[in-house]
Amino acid sequence: MPLADEMLNDRVVADLLTALQAAAPRSGFDELRRVRLGGLGLRQRADALRDALLADLPGGYRELEAVVRTALAGDSFTGWLIWPVSEAASARALEDGSPAAFDAALDLLADLTPRLTAEFAIRPLLEADLDRALPRVLAWTAHPSEHVRRLASEGTRPLLPWARRVGAVLARPGVTLPILDALHRDPSAYVRRSVANHLNDLSRARPDLVVEAAGRWSASADKPTAQLVRHGLRTLIKQGDPGALALLGFAPPAGITLADFALSAGSVAVGGELGFSGVLHNTGDSPANLVVDYVVHHRKANGTTTPKVFKLTTKTLAPGAALPLERTHSFRLITTRVYHPGQHSLELQVNGTSLGKADFELTP
Repeated sequence: MPLADEMLNDRVVADLLTALQAAAPRSGFDELRRVRLGGLGLRQRADALRDALLADLPGGYRELEAVVRTALAGDSFTGWLIWPVSEAASARALEDGSPAAFDAALDLLADLTPRLTAEFAIRPLLEADLDRALPRVLAWTAHPSEHVRRLASEGTRPLLPWARRVGAVLARPGVTLPILDALHRDPSAYVRRSVANHLNDLSRARPDLVVEAAGRWSASADKPTAQLVRHGLRTLIKQGDPGALALLGFAPPAGITLADFALSAGSVAVGGELGFSGVLHNTGDSPANLVVDYVVHHRKANGTTTPKVFKLTTKTLAPGAALPLERTHSFRLITTRVYHPGQHSLELQVNGTSLGKADFELTP
């Protein structure tokens, strides 16, 4: 992701001032001129500019919208400067408190988003009144602009990166599925990727709903839809979810056996490496599509363990064939994981089914 100073910087503020001064020549935009971005993070910059705009444009929602729409008529009113503008529109509509302002703000965000996505600005509106917002958002799925159609999916994602969580969405898993149903065969790859990421978000809370939706979409899937489904199921596949695996053609591994599974050592020090090996055999009479993963069960501070799945290979194994497996796993120090010495385990998993597990000791 670009740095904060590459997105919201003094040049962007100057462009924003120029556009708004032309749209509202009676305003001096004194607060906006006073904003100093140095030392602020990206979110802090957007908030500071939003707050300055709200101070410089007093009155109700309609007064702010009039200025923004006047500025929107100019082609130069585009890019990162739209972010604080969309945030200000959302905040002012909620300050207004009227249903008319709420609806008008959603319409304005849809009109702004081809200039820069309003996926962050829409989320306070979703939190405030999800049931009022969703029908209008669902209507965007038929919008002629791919940017607005994507906003319908991206703005309502349960776990949108860099964005505030919307408790109303998290509390009702699946409430956004009608939006995904409407967009999963969208002609734009930009939109379909958002749908896949949204589906993946939802899989963390309700894998059953995700597998059911993906199954419906796969019933008459073209190549782009099949790719969307695979991307949307990626977390469930990694977790070995049987329904997701079966949907992608990876049935329970009947006839698949594991031989000679062994670790290279009984212990490994933090910072070191541990090898493992084994051989898969297809004892059945038909080819088997296999997703082979290994799972490291890391010891936690309280003595329990938590699993982390790592991809090994995806293969089709012919009847009577064997597949040797060998891998070295690193326990080097990384910022995203804290290692706790003690007993750990390494497990081999095929199509979500454990075929072998061995313990080892992680030492300081």
